[in-house]
Amino acid sequence: MLIKFTLSMPNIGSWNGRWSGENNLYARVISFKGKEKEKLANELLNKGYFHYDFGDGWSMGISLEKIDSKTATKVRKSSKGFYGYDWAIDSIIKYQKIITE
Repeated sequence: MLIKFTLSMPNIGSWNGRWSGENNLYARVISFKGKEKEKLANELLNKGYFHYDFGDGWSMGISLEKIDSKTATKVRKSSKGFYGYDWAIDSIIKYQKIITE
């Protein structure tokens, strides 16, 4: 099963209320193979969205979507990476929420 993790910044604490990356796609595709991993993927998909507040006026949101391999290829080509927040995906997979370690 392929899951697309898409980053957004729903609360923006900048001087002009804008995020410099708002016009770009920041997404990663993660493959969940095997019975246990697919069970986890379905649990994550049921939640669908994860939010993290940085406490300084900024927050991030990560939405999840099940995709097929053709879409995954397109996402991988058009994504600008994950803006340095790959740790949040790791946290979602490990804890089913975004926490800092």
